[in-house]
Amino acid sequence: MNISVVIPLLNEEESLKELHDWIAQVMQSNRFSYEILFIDDGSTDKSWEVIEQLSNQNPNVKGIQFLKNYGKSQALHAGFAQANGNVIITMDADLQDNPEEIPELYNMVVSQNYDMVSGWKKKRYDSVFAKNLPSKLFNWAARKTSGVKLNDFNCGLKAYHKNVIKNIEVRGEMHRYIPVLAKNAGFLRIGQKVVKHQARKYGKTKFGADRFIHGFLDLITIWFLSRFGKRPMHLFGALGVLMFFIGFGFAVYLGIDKLFFNPYGRLITQRPQFYLALATMIIGSQFFIAGFLGELILRSKDSKKRYLIKKEININ
Repeated sequence: MNISVVIPLLNEEESLKELHDWIAQVMQSNRFSYEILFIDDGSTDKSWEVIEQLSNQNPNVKGIQFLKNYGKSQALHAGFAQANGNVIITMDADLQDNPEEIPELYNMVVSQNYDMVSGWKKKRYDSVFAKNLPSKLFNWAARKTSGVKLNDFNCGLKAYHKNVIKNIEVRGEMHRYIPVLAKNAGFLRIGQKVVKHQARKYGKTKFGADRFIHGFLDLITIWFLSRFGKRPMHLFGALGVLMFFIGFGFAVYLGIDKLFFNPYGRLITQRPQFYLALATMIIGSQFFIAGFLGELILRSKDSKKRYLIKKEININ
C-alpha cells in the first residue's frame, strides 16, 4: 500500500465528508493505493456516525473510536499502530490542511529519501496575537533546543516513512515534537515543505492558549529525555555529588576553624555556613538518590496502554 492517511479528530462532523471526498479524489487521480484512518478522540457530536457512513461507502476508510478524549498524541499513537502504508500522512480534520499537498509530500519521502517531511504554514489565516506570534516564539525555542531546523513544528500535515512511525513512541502531548523524537531515534533526514494553510470552514478550534504553555513544558521534557533519558544518573548523580562536596567543604572549613583558629567564638550552629553546609549535603544526597531511582525505573518500563478503544471499523 502506498499511503496511509492518519486523521485525529474531535467534534468535526461537519468537515469529515468533505475532507474524505477531497482525499479520495487526490488518491484516485494519482493512482495511489491508500487507506484513511479516522481516529475519533472521544467526540460528543455525530463524528463517529459520519465515519461509519464513509466506511460503508469506501472500504479504504477505517476508524477507531476512543472511549473518551485522551488527546492528539494518543490518537496518533493508535493510528500509527494500525497504519499499513509505506508512507504515512498525518493531517488535521478541520480542512485547514490541503490534501492536494499529499502527492508531493509522498514523492519527497519515496524519491528524495527523506525519513519525514513536515509542512510549513508560511502564510497563516489564524489570529496574529492569539496564534501566530506565540507559534513563532514556540518554533524558535524548539529549533534552538532540539537542533531540528524546522519552521513549523506544530503543523499537522506531515509525511513519514513507515520505519519512522513504527520505531518511535508518541506519548503525553509529544505530538508537537515527533520530528525531535525521530531525530533522537536516528532518523536524521528531516525536511520541510511550504504548504497551503486555509481558514477554518466549520466549527471552532479545539486548542486554547494553554497549548503553548504545555508546549514549552513538553519541550523541556523532551530536551531532558533526549540527553539524559537513558542515563538519569549522569545528570542527577553529578549534581548530587557536586552539591554534597560543596556542603562537605563548608563543614570541613567550620570544623577546622572551630578547632584550631577560633575555639572560643560562636557556636557552629549559630553560623550561617553551618546551615548552608547542611542544606547542600541533604539536597546533594537527594539528587543522587533521584538519579539512582531513575535508573531503576528505566529497567521496569511500564507497557500499559494509555487509552481505551470503544469501537473499530475495518481494523484487522
